[in-house]
Amino acid sequence: MRVKRLAWLGTRTARFVETRRFFRDVLGLPSDYEDADFVMFGLPSGDHDYVELIGPAAEDSEFETAYYTTGPVVGLLVDDIVAARAELAAAGIELLGEITWSDRTPGYGWFHFRAPDGNVYGMLQDAPVDG
Repeated sequence: MRVKRLAWLGTRTARFVETRRFFRDVLGLPSDYEDADFVMFGLPSGDHDYVELIGPAAEDSEFETAYYTTGPVVGLLVDDIVAARAELAAAGIELLGEITWSDRTPGYGWFHFRAPDGNVYGMLQDAPVDG
């Protein structure tokens, strides 16, 4: 697999209002989507690069945040998420859930895994694989 870059960060916080204000007002990140206990801040690079902030009342099933128990979760962008997932499985890495494909953006998908350090990470693909 080839990891292209860090492309996403998700974090759960009990101090949602203060942390949302920090990302928006201090760091100057624009909100691309927001509801009562979840917000997606766009990053200047675009291309589905986000900081997602999850409050304590967010529904885990809606935002797939049940794994966010080890701290912030970093998403690694790869060219081919299916192949990357297979490589992780072959290496004995704990896979958390299946690949989720976006209903709104063709070719955009993600899944989570637990690395040997015990932390949870994400892997994502932002465009269809050629071929």
